[in-house]
Amino acid sequence: MADKTHDQDVAFIQALAELLRENDLTELHVKREYGETDSLNVRVARHTAAALPAAPAPAPAALAAPLPGAAAPAAATPEDPAQMEGAVTSPMVGTVYLQPEPGSAAFVSVGDKVAEGQTLLIVEAMKTMNQIPSPRAGTVKRILVEDKSAVEYGAPLMIIE
Repeated sequence: MADKTHDQDVAFIQALAELLRENDLTELHVKREYGETDSLNVRVARHTAAALPAAPAPAPAALAAPLPGAAAPAAATPEDPAQMEGAVTSPMVGTVYLQPEPGSAAFVSVGDKVAEGQTLLIVEAMKTMNQIPSPRAGTVKRILVEDKSAVEYGAPLMIIE
């Protein structure tokens, strides 16, 4: 049985690497629970020159929590949208959709007043559509992502004040 689980884990990791490549992501982190005492914790990352920003911008590494044993990133600059008060960040890696279906109106627009729990957008991950709710009531000040763009865990999506 251990070989079967191992083979399934290898196939799962290969699928994650393919997802990384297809969506031009730099990192994925997944934890699978097989029971109370058995789990698989996988981090798949790639570092390429193309992943570096062409102009000064917040580095994606500054948006995510540091890995255990790694040095903490420098304090975020005020321009870092993920650190702004009212930032709504992505709870997962996936593809952003700003409207419920192609051709329909967006869930929200800049200037809209939103209620806590109201759907702001959808993040598709592994063929599952995940509605992202507003964590608070307020006004949408900025939308930081484009429709159908890839996002990473912790990436800023919107600013709600």
